[in-house]
Amino acid sequence: MAEDMERLQSILFDLDGTLTDPKEGITKSVEYALGKFNIAVEHPDLLLPYIGPPLYDSFMEIQGFTAERSAQAVEFYRERYSTLGMFENAVIPGIPELLEELQGRGFDLYVATSKPTVFAEEIIRHYGLDQYFRHVAGSNLDGTRSKKKEVIQHVLDEHQIAAGTAVMIGDREHDIIGARACGVASVGVLIGYGSREELQSAGADYIARNVKDIGDIILHIHEGIVDAQRNR
Repeated sequence: MAEDMERLQSILFDLDGTLTDPKEGITKSVEYALGKFNIAVEHPDLLLPYIGPPLYDSFMEIQGFTAERSAQAVEFYRERYSTLGMFENAVIPGIPELLEELQGRGFDLYVATSKPTVFAEEIIRHYGLDQYFRHVAGSNLDGTRSKKKEVIQHVLDEHQIAAGTAVMIGDREHDIIGARACGVASVGVLIGYGSREELQSAGADYIARNVKDIGDIILHIHEGIVDAQRNR
């Protein structure tokens, strides 16, 4: 584990692929952006790797764009995403019930996403999840604070949270790597777009197969049974 856990109090959730399924909105908006460069996409599922990581990085790494071209692609993406794509989304079944249970048990809940804060806040409000979270933290529109490590650290600093009292929940390696860099325990979830292999290779402390597992693992950590479902 990242470090010995103190009493767990703060739970940080990734957004895309963890709280909501953004497949349609993200893939269609990426397709729209690529279309501006006259790049045709054979099938939207080929764009699934864009879900999770910072978009600017993805356009460079996946598409091979230059820094300037990637920045332009992000702007094109936002043309569609800001008005339509962010609402082509769906809350993952069981998530509202999980959040309500955790809140009722006294945990402090936060969103930590690489998505721009302005979009993340709108999505959380639109789907009625804002009542559960103390803070929705994301990246800035100018591209700063886009790394997951930076977002997680921002939440810790903003709310004076000790790393040993927090856990990060997410579906991609970036969530796990960011948590480890901040000394925060991590739960990799298989309800989104990352594989078990990806999450384990990144060093996830625990693997949750479904939403129920997330709740069970959190309670086990809170009760100090740190090895009960580790990386299973």
